[in-house]
This record gives sequence, C-alpha cells and structure tokens, in this order.
Amino acid sequence: MCGIFGVMDKRRQMMDGSGIRQALSMMNERGSGEGAGYAAYGIYPDYRDCYALHVFFDNARDGKAVVDATLEQWGTVEHNEAIPTYDQPNLRATCTPWRYFFRPDPSLAPGSASPEKDIITSLVMQINAGSNGAQVISSGKNVGVFKAGGWPEDVADYYRIEDYEGYIWLAHNRYTTNNPGKWERPDPFNLHDWSVVENGKITSYGTNRRYIESFGYTCSMSTDSEIITYLIDLLVRRHGLDINLAIRALSPPFWEDIDLMPKAEQDLNRALRLAYGSATMNGPFTVVAANPDMMVGFTDRGKLRPMVVGECGDRLYISSEEAAIRAMEPGVESITTPAAGEPVIGRVAP
Repeated sequence: MCGIFGVMDKRRQMMDGSGIRQALSMMNERGSGEGAGYAAYGIYPDYRDCYALHVFFDNARDGKAVVDATLEQWGTVEHNEAIPTYDQPNLRATCTPWRYFFRPDPSLAPGSASPEKDIITSLVMQINAGSNGAQVISSGKNVGVFKAGGWPEDVADYYRIEDYEGYIWLAHNRYTTNNPGKWERPDPFNLHDWSVVENGKITSYGTNRRYIESFGYTCSMSTDSEIITYLIDLLVRRHGLDINLAIRALSPPFWEDIDLMPKAEQDLNRALRLAYGSATMNGPFTVVAANPDMMVGFTDRGKLRPMVVGECGDRLYISSEEAAIRAMEPGVESITTPAAGEPVIGRVAP
C-alpha cells in the first residue's frame, strides 16, 4: 500500500526538500505512479501571518475570478501568484497551481472561539464543493502542500521541492485503489493547521463521514485523509481535546483491553468510546499528522499497516519503512517499531 513519511526538527531548524524527496523515492514499490505529494511547515516566512491558500485551477481564468470574488468577501489578499512549476517529461499537467496569501476578517465570524479558522474552514468547504474548477489543497499559515499525479521524484521536480525549506515535512506516495487521475486526491490533505498522510483503508468511512458532516464539514474529495483531517480539527480545535485524547478517540483500545485497565483509566476510555463512537476509525491504517507545533503518528489497533520511528539529535522521523529514514539520515541513532495502537507524539520546542 501507500508509502508515508514525516520528519520534524524539534528546534525548528530548517531542512530543504531534497532529503524528503530522496526518502520518499525509496518507497516507490508502495506507489502506482498516479499520485504523490509533500507538505512543509515554515516555508513562507515573509507571509507568516497570512493563510497560504494553495489552489488548483482547471481553468485559471474562469476559476480564479470566482475564487478572487469569494476571498474579497471574507478578507484581504496580500499577494497571489502562480506556484512556480517546471515541466517534467513523465508528468502531464492537468491544472494550474496557484497560491494566495490571505488575511480573513475575524469580525465576520462574531462569537467564534477561533474566527479566522472558522472563516478559512468555510471558505475551503465552499470552494471545494463548488463547480468552478477550483480546489483548495492547503490553507494554513506558513505551510504549503505540493502534489500531483505522478511518481514522487517527478512531483518533487515539478515543484522543485529542494527550493523550499521547512522544519516539518510530510510526504506521501499513493497506491491508487480508487479515484485515479485527480491531482487533488493524493495526500497530504490539509485544513489550516493540520496536514495528514495516511496508508491504508478506513472501512468506517461512511459512518465517519456522516458524523463529521453533522458538524458542518463538507466532504468533497471522497478520501480517507479528508475525513481524518476534519476529525482531528473537530476534536482538537472545536472540542478542545488534547492530541493524546483525540488519538485515543479515533483509534481506541478494544473493550476487552479497557476492562483490564485501572478504574480511572477504564472510566476515561469508556467515556471516550461512548462520546466518540461514530468518530472511531476501523480498518487497516497508519496516519502521520502535523501542525505547526507537533508531528504525530498512530496506527489501527491491530497495526495492520507498518509504522517505523527514528530519532537523531533533534529530529524525529516516522515512516512506512526503515530504509526511507536511513536514506535521509544515514546516521540515525534510534529505530523503533511502536506497538499497535501506541501513538508517537513529537512536539516542537517553545
């Protein structure tokens, strides 16, 4: 199945994209050549206070006019431009990647605890559910997603990933099982702070989708990672759960394991399972997610998809394969394989 990779520098030391390009290319047998992508945090220091909206336009003239008008209603565009791309012989461009640096007007979301993010969420839902040939693929501050239909090396070279520097990188090599050919469908999937890459198949997709849509999210991509990203946003940002509890809600222990826990822990896990039963993800999966302050990895309760963790100095690596970690960090000091359901959480130093 898919190849996923994440690396974080706990002291925000910047890494260019050449290392993660090399790491992801070590897992080409996990892809089908129909999609790959990269996400990086810290790449837009000149516009760090703006939301960087990466948009795919099927028709840059018509779609852009609609997006421009929509953004004008909700705030101010500080700058916008075509994302630089470089033709690749093995990659056929099917859309125009564009980026906006946008400041939402928080007064337009009165009473919200996080007005800017609520506005960005509404904008992403509105644009992506429309029929104007525009898709927002990332929408956070100082973060960007770069993806396309192709092999990891071709996608990296198309965007010249090595020209970007970030302190957290995620990457994904897609093994297509459905919905081939759409540039917006490969991971990473992003919604403002959070970016997600996933390997596997969420068999509870229908239940999870109905649950998240009951809170006002619109699922237009029909991918597992879209659902996972929205679930994390709901539990962490809107419901205020710590990331440890959010992961435990999404991938909880089995009931028989809960019965063996001390009473206080039993009560907590039972409450989470009862409150968030419809958010529980079933099926084989490994997820790596990041926001500006952390990177996390977790698996299904049976660990039916691999997750390998490496550490070297201030850097944390999470990958589908050890070989990918060693390709980027030959001197890696520690390699571990967490047990099923055991999350890995790395936090950036304040």
